[in-house]
Amino acid sequence: MNTATTDLAAFIRGLPKAELHLHLEGTLEPALKFELASRNGIELAESTVAEVEATYQFHDLTSFLQVYYPAMRVLQQAQDFHDLAFAYLTRAHADGVRHVEMFFDPQAHTSRGVRFDTVIAGYRSAIVQARREFGISAELIMCFLRDQSAEYAMATLMEALPYKEWIIGVGLDSDERGNPPSKFAEVFARARREGFLLTMHCDIDQDNSIEHIRQALEDIGVDRIDHGTNIIENDALVELARSRGIAFTCCPVSNSFVTQSGKSEEILTLLNRGILVTVNSDDPSYFGAYAADNYVALTKSGDVTIDQVVALAKNSFQASWISTAQRDRFLLEVDQYVSDNT
Repeated sequence: MNTATTDLAAFIRGLPKAELHLHLEGTLEPALKFELASRNGIELAESTVAEVEATYQFHDLTSFLQVYYPAMRVLQQAQDFHDLAFAYLTRAHADGVRHVEMFFDPQAHTSRGVRFDTVIAGYRSAIVQARREFGISAELIMCFLRDQSAEYAMATLMEALPYKEWIIGVGLDSDERGNPPSKFAEVFARARREGFLLTMHCDIDQDNSIEHIRQALEDIGVDRIDHGTNIIENDALVELARSRGIAFTCCPVSNSFVTQSGKSEEILTLLNRGILVTVNSDDPSYFGAYAADNYVALTKSGDVTIDQVVALAKNSFQASWISTAQRDRFLLEVDQYVSDNT
């Protein structure tokens, strides 16, 4: 490709891709926050979009979560969850996202009195509408809050069982400090027996990062790892992940908010070492960057080739929890798009 005459950002935006690390609650844009607050009679401390954005002062994971969770109180009704998910899916479609596997945090809602079925019914109806209107493919991954008890996680898993057809997998997120994967070993073992696929956040530059990654890979036996670029510090674990085809769902822009860098060098090193690394947006309304923006950010941070960008897009489908037929169709779309734009 002649990058001198080609708009790289436009190429990236049109490039078919999957998004595998996206928190639905992290797509709550300020304008929608005001709309839902008005709908539900909730008084906000902020009165303008600029005032909401001024609260987005994060320097680590903990400071981010202190802003993130309180904002969710505007989500009360099934229609609220529908509107949140549909707004994201509309935006993702414009970014060339053909398939998405979306995290949701039911405990963040049930803990404040919102019923589980209210949450998932709203999200599911948005998925159905987006598939019908845009042709975008979407699935849900239910996350457990790791700073809550394992017993609460198990109870949430039990609550989800009637909706197994709507939930493709389970994950683990929230504050990692003092909350290793091993804390939830029994919960994840039960989830595996129930037929769920497994993923787990191993956040960037946490205490005991390598041990947490080892537990996720060796003890829990996850199918994917979210974030996890600290694995580069341990060659044996890198080789284990490569041999097992474990994918890593990386998020360059959010990394740069909660650590000192976007970890672009680590992402590209893992890519070059044959790891199934992917690029995603995490919590795009808070970090100001959706899927394509994260690809663009990666290209701006170092010497990234078009071939690497395309490889990352292909990885996103290879790492997706989809059928072989779907995967082959999406990969063909990537090849056709590249052919048409080179």
